[in-house]
Amino acid sequence: MQGNRQDAWTKEEDILLAETVLHHIREGKTQLEAFKEAGNKLSRTSAACGFRWNATLRKHYEDAIQVAKNNRKKITYNREVVAGEQDVNFQEIIKSIEKISNYYQSIDQTKRMNDLEEENKQLREHLQLYKSIISECIVILKKADHIMD
Repeated sequence: MQGNRQDAWTKEEDILLAETVLHHIREGKTQLEAFKEAGNKLSRTSAACGFRWNATLRKHYEDAIQVAKNNRKKITYNREVVAGEQDVNFQEIIKSIEKISNYYQSIDQTKRMNDLEEENKQLREHLQLYKSIISECIVILKKADHIMD
C-alpha cells in the first residue's frame, strides 16, 4: 500500500529501508526495486524512500553497502557456495554498526539540545513576566505608601 505521508522518519523506518536496500544490493537487484518494496512496507512512496536513502542514510551505510556488493560478487561467481561457508568480514560489520549507532546518538543529542533550548526560552519568558509583575507591585506599593502619608 502506497500513501503520501509528510511525517518524520523513525529509526525503525530508517533501519527497515536500509535493510531492504542492502538486501537488494546483495541479491543483485536494483535499488529502485528496493525503494518500491520499502515504500509498500512503510506506506510511503518509492520516491520518498529513494530520497531518504540517497539524501540521509546512504552515507551512514557505506561500509555495509560495500560488504553487500562483495557478497553479491561472491554469490555471482560461485553459486554453489553454502551461505555458512562464505567469508564474513566482522570488522567491516562492526564498523558499519558503530557508524549507525553514532548517527542515531547524534540525532538523540540534537533533539535533547533542541528540547533544552525550548525549555530555556520558556523559562526566560517566565522570568521576564515575573520581573514585570514585581515592577508593577513596587509601583503600586509606592503609590499606596504616598496615599498613606
